[in-house]
Amino acid sequence: MKLPLRVPAAGLLLGMVLGLSSPAHAQDDLLKELETQRPDSVRPARDITLATFKGTHIINSQSVETPGGGTLLFLIQHRFGTLNSGAYNFFGLDRAVLRLSFEYGLTDRLAVGLGRSSEEKTFDGFVKYRALRQSEGARAMPVSVTLLASSALTTLKFPAPERSMASRFTYTYQALIARKFSSSLSAQLMPTVIHRNFVDRRRDQNDVYAIGGAVRQKISKRLALTGDYYYLLPGATADTFRNAIGVGVDIETGGHVFQLHFTNAQGMIEKFFVPQTLGNFFDGDIYFGFNVSRAFTVKDRR
Repeated sequence: MKLPLRVPAAGLLLGMVLGLSSPAHAQDDLLKELETQRPDSVRPARDITLATFKGTHIINSQSVETPGGGTLLFLIQHRFGTLNSGAYNFFGLDRAVLRLSFEYGLTDRLAVGLGRSSEEKTFDGFVKYRALRQSEGARAMPVSVTLLASSALTTLKFPAPERSMASRFTYTYQALIARKFSSSLSAQLMPTVIHRNFVDRRRDQNDVYAIGGAVRQKISKRLALTGDYYYLLPGATADTFRNAIGVGVDIETGGHVFQLHFTNAQGMIEKFFVPQTLGNFFDGDIYFGFNVSRAFTVKDRR
């Protein structure tokens, strides 16, 4: 049932990415590329905390990190089918959902992104702004805060009657609040609001509220364990769908970061994994997947 609208503001691709030669000014460490490399003369007096997370995504969640100014990030996100689908489906490997995206740092604190998911043939776009950055010194800040606003447009063909363009949009608003407690431990809190212009049933919520949490524990120079979780606040959506859970490992290899993970959510943008997760993680409805990112220096600021 349609409710009244209100509109607020694998393998080949992976091989191509890994086979690309290092671009001009590409650095050996992706974290150095994600953080803008500024001359000492323009560095702030206070000691800003860097690399709270390994990249701009954790598992399902986006992190407080953004590409540095003038840096373009290409991201491949891939999810297979559920592990409990059996040997006939090669334990989920016969089915896959893919998202490709680009993220660009307009400045050190402002980034934009565009993506395309095979799930419901969805296009998405977002803006991230680093409002606060954790730092020490005279003007110490205990946490980093990044604000995220995104929209998603499904282009899937539906049975007649055809849905209007406005009814195909979903909007997400998040405050990503993170703290790096030590060189090895980081955590993030994510108050989230999802607005859907269209829902299937009258009892379904157009506005869904959730609280997310994420953690990263570094265990070696190149290896870290990660996890994220979204709790749906009570309502019709929480009565029907499940909370998204993800566990994974980050592997850093020079200019690439491999993020391998297991989660009960197959969709890779907020529109899917916050209000539409159906899988029961503890019953084996687990999707194996990975994220691979590559950063390119587009604009040399020195």
